[in-house]
Amino acid sequence: MANMKNAKKAIKTIKKKKESNNVFKASMRTAIKNVEKAVVNKNVDEAKEALTVAIKRIDKAASKGVVTSNFAARNKSRLTKKVNEMK
Repeated sequence: MANMKNAKKAIKTIKKKKESNNVFKASMRTAIKNVEKAVVNKNVDEAKEALTVAIKRIDKAASKGVVTSNFAARNKSRLTKKVNEMK
């Protein structure tokens, strides 16, 4: 356990930040899975809607620093390609 006052405060702030990051990461992962489910089910309209939500969530996570910009670009590209191949 931390003894110094600043170390105790750092533990609290790290815990808050970790919870916030987990929310962004979990919503991003869920959105990605929703796109992939729609692609597997061959539902074009649902896939397009899910893709817009997923891109928004990926961008939000990247802007908050939860994921890297390269990760975001790679996943957006991969999902877009899957949806476009359905047509």
